[in-house]
Amino acid sequence: MEREALLAALRLQVEWGADDALEDLPVDRFAAAAASQAPARPAAPARPAVAAPALALVPAPGAAARLAAEADSLEALKAAIAATESTLRDTATNLVFSDGNPEAGLMMIGEAPGADEDRLGKPFVGVSGQLLDRMVASIGLSRQRDFYLTNILPWRPPGNRTPTDAEITLFLPFLLRHIALVRPRHLVLLGGVSAKTLLRAKDGITRLRGRWHGLEVEGLGRLPALATLHPAYLLRSPAAKKDAWADLLLLRCTLDGTITPA
Repeated sequence: MEREALLAALRLQVEWGADDALEDLPVDRFAAAAASQAPARPAAPARPAVAAPALALVPAPGAAARLAAEADSLEALKAAIAATESTLRDTATNLVFSDGNPEAGLMMIGEAPGADEDRLGKPFVGVSGQLLDRMVASIGLSRQRDFYLTNILPWRPPGNRTPTDAEITLFLPFLLRHIALVRPRHLVLLGGVSAKTLLRAKDGITRLRGRWHGLEVEGLGRLPALATLHPAYLLRSPAAKKDAWADLLLLRCTLDGTITPA
């Protein structure tokens, strides 16, 4: 029994890092203490630091803009995005590019894919996407027929966190090219990240929503863009649905021609 207790104590010391007893020769603690009190030797001249090579995790924004500009079709744009190095690409499962009808004339832009979108490779297919479909159905719109969907980010951020400024900067040229290729007549910006990014605004979504803004897109001129609340926010804050309903009515009246965006 005593032998087992000693072995257990020794095992515990090894696990804690007290492994001096395992050295080939005993450690002279007195000599070590004397050495620590001896006058210090002059320090050797410091060697010049050698800079470590930088790891290029993402291309420069200029490179992303060049790749986006070279894409002459939606298929080419999707391929360019898939080929762009990004830490998000390394942690996501699927590229989430778009869904809906690109010929509809109405384009909706969200923030980033969630877990369900990442799994299926399509935007707005989770709980918030189902709510979005019910909302637009209340004003007579269908995803398959009447609008087109995408996000600012094509890859899911880990843990569904908010996109960083660097991630938005990297993928913004692809989004702007996406808009130029689809050539919509109206834009709907779903949520604060989408609205603030594309409108280059500092105000929050509650101040931006409820009215049409102008968004300059190369080759298309000034497009009317309606900022509204993200369906995921409405799931957390049901009382805000009345504001979203007002935005939907504004969208319906504009599509019908009874209201002209300023």
